[in-house]
Amino acid sequence: MFSSNPLSLSVREAAFESWLRDGGYLEILDQRTTDLHRLSSSASSAATTNVDSPSRGLLLSIFSHIGTLLSLFTLNPFAKLTTDDFSGETPSWTHGFVGSCGSYSFPSSSTQARLRVHENVKRYARNYASLSILFFACSLYQMPLAVVGLVSSLALWDAFKFYSDRWGLDQYPMIRQTLIRIAQCATAVILFCSSVQMALLSALGVSYAVAILHASFRKLTPTKQPARGRER
Repeated sequence: MFSSNPLSLSVREAAFESWLRDGGYLEILDQRTTDLHRLSSSASSAATTNVDSPSRGLLLSIFSHIGTLLSLFTLNPFAKLTTDDFSGETPSWTHGFVGSCGSYSFPSSSTQARLRVHENVKRYARNYASLSILFFACSLYQMPLAVVGLVSSLALWDAFKFYSDRWGLDQYPMIRQTLIRIAQCATAVILFCSSVQMALLSALGVSYAVAILHASFRKLTPTKQPARGRER
């Protein structure tokens, strides 16, 4: 038996993970969580094989994965999102956003999924915004009546601005405010009758599902790749 060394450093798991989180080493924390889950799963599988039937272990694993997937849709992916996340450059679609097959893994728990979602949404906010616009454009392409309603609403406000400047309605604030309210009501009727809200809701639904699934399955990687040394 070895005697205990009072000079040895012993750090609790919770304290070490808190230090990684506070230090910004989220990619290390993510990989460490995955490794610990793999080891615990291997140990539990071995114990289940020796004690109980393998089918029960498989069912428990399936229910655990289903529970993790359901917990994804209870998260608020935009809780830590700020306007500064949209001011930077758009990450690369190939290497940064999509990555390779090894860039994805099933989240081991809802905690790891929450960590990935909050961090990846901040990193790829501009990518997700571009995808939302693309999905909305595709929805409008599938619904020509919605395109007509959207163009009609824009034409209505352009006509209002043109005649407002021509007739000098700025000198009559009451009349101008009344006409603005009438134009707003007319716009709401046009958008509702042309089903623009359906195109918008479908685009938002698809965008939300894609963002949640991608952000939770995408492994965290270092924000800045280490610079390569000069070749001699």
